[in-house]
Amino acid sequence: MKSFLLLACLASVAVADEPAVSGPRAMRHLEELCALGPRPSGSAAMAKQRDLLAAHFRAAGAEVAGQAFQVRDRRTGAPVHMENLLVTWHPDRRERVLLAAHYDTRPYPDLDPVDPRGRFVGANDGASGTALLMELARFMPDLAGPCGVDFVLFDAEEYVFGMGDPYCLGSNFFARQYAASQATGRAGHRYLCAVVLDMVADRDLEIWQERNSMTWPETRPIVEEIWEVAGRLGEKRFVPRPRHAVEDDHMPLRMIGRIPACDIIDFDYPQWHTTADTPEHCAAESLEAVGRVVLEWLRTRRGP
Repeated sequence: MKSFLLLACLASVAVADEPAVSGPRAMRHLEELCALGPRPSGSAAMAKQRDLLAAHFRAAGAEVAGQAFQVRDRRTGAPVHMENLLVTWHPDRRERVLLAAHYDTRPYPDLDPVDPRGRFVGANDGASGTALLMELARFMPDLAGPCGVDFVLFDAEEYVFGMGDPYCLGSNFFARQYAASQATGRAGHRYLCAVVLDMVADRDLEIWQERNSMTWPETRPIVEEIWEVAGRLGEKRFVPRPRHAVEDDHMPLRMIGRIPACDIIDFDYPQWHTTADTPEHCAAESLEAVGRVVLEWLRTRRGP
């Protein structure tokens, strides 16, 4: 009996000593990104951000590569350099999980009631998912199990200047490249699933299940598994019911790349696409809540 109690105590100490996701640390990353100012695709601030992120992930132990592509400026027709950032953990593991976020900011806060051509730093819509991946990087080198993990930061998710401009250019390019590599047999890996993190730092965080993710039969089990983890952790900010249908980076991943992909997003954000999308409307507690759930899901996922 004494030996059993000793083992139980040792196990509880091990759990207590396990590193935890830090909301304040993730929030500092978010503030650091916003301090660069607006970061629209093709801008000097975007290039500076890309260098900052590449250095951060390499220092954490990842392999980092750029995936460059080019589009035409909507206004002038001039070529614009775009670049997804690919971050690889445990490259020897063929079967992989993809965590993604977009790291560009919208060129203008077009929904701002006062200044729709004002300054937009995208604290929640752009920096939040990126900052959370920066924090999750601390845990990836020690992630056990047979599956590797890739982070992908998509460029040009919001390279939009007017009605009719397409969204999600970076994830479309990534998905086409991945699909081509699978079709030709050139790929050395296979994605089992993908999770997109977008707008996850709202002070009044409520993350409902995204409707498209729940509609697709191969993706619904992933959503249910993640929300089950949230329930097990007592994380009430994850609402286990569908609400909005969102056209986000998970759609080209699924429709073009044929990767089962879901979206973790709080779409009820009053500052969306306005000059008020700034760090003071974001919260460390929200970032920590989402990070805890995603990390625990990665550690315990039941998929193949």
